[in-house]
Amino acid sequence: MAKKLVILILIAISLGILAGLGGLNSHQSLAISIFSASILGTLFFWDFRLSFAFLGVSILLISRTIDLENVVKFSSLEVILFLVGMMVLVGLLKDSGFFAWLVSLILRIKNLTANKFLIAITFISALLACAVDEVTSIIFVVAAVFEICDYFEVDPLPFLTISVLATNIGSSGTVLGNPIGILIAAKSGLTFEDFIVKAFPLMIICILVLILIIKFWYRNVLADFDKKIKEFGANDLLIKLISVPPERELRIGLGIFGATLFMIALHYRLELFFNLEPNTLLFTMPLISSGCVMIWKHKRAREFIEKDVEWWTLLFFMLLFAQAGTLKYTGATDVIAKKLVEFTSSSLPVLIGVVLWVAAIGSSILDNVVLVAAFIPVIQSLEGLNMNLRPLWWALLFGGCFGGNITLIGSTANIVALGILEKEKNIRVTFFRWFGIGLTVGLVSTAVVWLALIFLPFYD
Repeated sequence: MAKKLVILILIAISLGILAGLGGLNSHQSLAISIFSASILGTLFFWDFRLSFAFLGVSILLISRTIDLENVVKFSSLEVILFLVGMMVLVGLLKDSGFFAWLVSLILRIKNLTANKFLIAITFISALLACAVDEVTSIIFVVAAVFEICDYFEVDPLPFLTISVLATNIGSSGTVLGNPIGILIAAKSGLTFEDFIVKAFPLMIICILVLILIIKFWYRNVLADFDKKIKEFGANDLLIKLISVPPERELRIGLGIFGATLFMIALHYRLELFFNLEPNTLLFTMPLISSGCVMIWKHKRAREFIEKDVEWWTLLFFMLLFAQAGTLKYTGATDVIAKKLVEFTSSSLPVLIGVVLWVAAIGSSILDNVVLVAAFIPVIQSLEGLNMNLRPLWWALLFGGCFGGNITLIGSTANIVALGILEKEKNIRVTFFRWFGIGLTVGLVSTAVVWLALIFLPFYD
C-alpha cells in the first residue's frame, strides 16, 4: 500500500511539473496534479477514493486555486439530486417486487431454447439498464440466470457474461442507464428526446451485433444448453411461481415510475411550453415523484433515503465534478483543448475517434464517471473554436459505456455480477478468461459507433 501511495504522489507531482514546463501557470498545474491524484486514487485505492476527493478539494480551496462559490457551482448538484430521486424510486420498485416479477417473466418463455434464452436475457438486460441504473438491473438479471442455469444444470458463467455485456451496452440507450448519461445531458444540453432518437437506436444495433458475436463465441455452450433443455423438459414449477398477476402495490409503483419516465421523456417540450429553464423538469421530476413516494410510504421514507441512496458514491461524484470544474475554472482545459485540436489537425472525424477510443480504453481501466468528468470540460472548451460538438458528446457517451466491457473491472456492473458469481457459486473468473470476449465485444461495438458517428449526418 505504501509503495502504491508513493507512486501515486510521484506521478501526480510529475504531471503538475510537466504542465508547468508546458506553459501552464501554477494554479492550472496544481489543478491537473490534484485531479490526477484523485483519478489514480480510484485506480490504486478504490476503497479510499472518497478520502482522495475530500483532500483534493480541500487543497484546491486552501491554495486559492478555486473559491467555495465555484466549488458549489461545479459540483453538479442538479445531477446529484436527480440521482437521489431515481434511487428512491428504484427502492420503491424493489419493495414492490418489480424486479422479482420481471425476472420471473424470463422463466415463462414457452418452448424454451438456448437461442430464445440468449435473445431474452440480452434484450431484458439492455432494456432494464435503460430504465434503471446498470447495477440494480444486473443484480436481478443475474438472479434469473442462476435460477435457469441451476435447473438445467449448466455453467452460469457464459450467460452471466452475456447479461453483463448487454447491460453495459444498454446503459447508453437513455439518460437513465448510467450516471454518465445524466452528466453528459446536464453539461451538453442534450435532452431525453435526443437520447431516445439518437442513442437508443444505435444501442439496439450494437445489441444485435452482440447477439451475433455471442452466438458464434458460445456456439458449443448453446448447443449443450439445447441438449439439457430436451433432457429436463419445461420448467413447470417455475412457470407456476408467477401465475398470479402483479399485486396492487406493484401496480401503483409501476404507475409512479412510468409517469416519471413519461414526464422525463417530455421534459424538453414541457419546458418550452411553460418557458422554464432547460432541464428544469428533467432534474425535478424524480424529486417530485420520490417526494410523493415518501409521503405514501412515510414509514419507510427514512429507509429509502438512508439505505437506497448511495451517499458514498454521490459524495465522491460531487467532489470529483468540482475538481474537474477546477480545470475549466483555471483555464487548463482551454489549453488542453487547443493542443487536442492541433493534434487532430482540426479534423472532426479524427477528433471523434480520439474521444471515442480514449473514453472506451480509459473506461476499461477507470470508473467511467471519473473519465467522463475529466473529458467534459475539455469538450466544453472546444465551443470557442467553432466546432460541432454534438458528435463528440455521443462519442464520450458510447465510449464510456462500451469500454466497460473490455475488462472484468471495466464497470461496476461487471464487478457486482462477478462478485455475486464468486459468492453464490464459488466460481472465480480470471482476467484473461473475461478479456477475450470482453475485448472482442468492446472493440466491435465501439467500431460500429465510430462508423455511425463519422458517416451518418444524423449525428451532427
